[in-house]
Amino acid sequence: MGIDAPVIRQLVAYNARDIDAFVLNFHEDCVVEDGAGKELMRGRKAMRESYGRMFAASPDLHCRVVSRIVLSEYVLDEERVTGRAGIEGEGHVVAVYRVENDEITHVRFLR
Repeated sequence: MGIDAPVIRQLVAYNARDIDAFVLNFHEDCVVEDGAGKELMRGRKAMRESYGRMFAASPDLHCRVVSRIVLSEYVLDEERVTGRAGIEGEGHVVAVYRVENDEITHVRFLR
């Protein structure tokens, strides 16, 4: 598989709301940031807590990839998210994933 393999796997797990499968695609010390570079969370433990709460609260959660660009160790996904608790309608986000050794090491969300 290509450099985007862990990005594909985490999306499948996200849509299944399978927290165990989801976090396995991220490096133990993965950093998640917003578009300005503000750290939102760091590490699998923090991701498990944050995403676990969201998965539990959002039984209809679904992310659809509109477009994907793969460039070197980066995967850029334009995503549309529906069914997230507390958010009406469809969310629009660009996620920039950095992949090293078949793990996502860094994520930046542009909203």
